[in-house]
Amino acid sequence: MTNLKVQVPVPVDLEGDLASLPGDGARMAPHWAVPDRVAARPVSPALIHGVTVPPASARLLDAMSDYGD
Repeated sequence: MTNLKVQVPVPVDLEGDLASLPGDGARMAPHWAVPDRVAARPVSPALIHGVTVPPASARLLDAMSDYGD
């Protein structure tokens, strides 16, 4: 991750256009703490229950091509 430092104060843009986003992010970055590592643990299929998929959503997903086609 790149450590962004703002050398010159940037005026706050209250209108919020896209050009102001990099400066906003650079000013907020020092306030965000990033954990060293987050380990995702697999969940047993036996613990997954009560999930229902509406038929329309299942048809929509079935009609989509696989990622990377």
